[in-house]
Amino acid sequence: MSAPTYVLVPGAGGAASYWHLVQGLMHERSFDSIAVSLPGADDTKGLPEYVDLVVEAAAPFDDVVIVAQSLGAFSGSWAADRIGPRELVLVNAMIPTPGETAGEWWEATGSGPARVANDLRAGRDPDAGLDPEVYFLHDVPAEALAGLEDPQDESDIVFATPWAPSAWPDVPTRVIVGADDRLFPAAFQREVARRRLGLEVEVVPGGHLPALSRPRELTDAILRTSTPAPGGAPT
Repeated sequence: MSAPTYVLVPGAGGAASYWHLVQGLMHERSFDSIAVSLPGADDTKGLPEYVDLVVEAAAPFDDVVIVAQSLGAFSGSWAADRIGPRELVLVNAMIPTPGETAGEWWEATGSGPARVANDLRAGRDPDAGLDPEVYFLHDVPAEALAGLEDPQDESDIVFATPWAPSAWPDVPTRVIVGADDRLFPAAFQREVARRRLGLEVEVVPGGHLPALSRPRELTDAILRTSTPAPGGAPT
């Protein structure tokens, strides 16, 4: 079987350049990839438009793997339901259930209390606010940021659109988790993956943005051969 093309979906902000280091490592190993640019700050483009962009990016290729980071799981998994990729790989992902919005996900999964408990264990002040330097960039080298587009906000419209598939796509699914993710702690992600998909997670080094902080380890995990098995239906 020939190698697939990896369709890389970014998280909040929609910057395709988030994947630039992973793409370089994939290219070194002769794997093809395409990173999807999403219109994060555009108030006229919601989740259905994001899904269309992922599907359009995958359309030229006969065999694809969709890789979705964080918020990108909402659009990446919906696109997988439409196109049936070889595999769906989720990275520090917001795993949706049918009819759920990304705005509802936080309370429905208990992500806030999980983050607070993790902060307290680590000696951080959970009431200090979501400082990007603390929760996103704490382990990202400065040189990794040099290849990024200017950051943009994520439009509220994306958080208000329900996830449309009636069940989790019948696609082999893997869940990769950063061991030191401060936004979505690893233990929290493990519990969500078990409850919503019936899957165990694969833990890699790094925080919430492993494509920047630990690109080699993340690339190894994405490219790792796995036994195809469909993801469980969300409950």
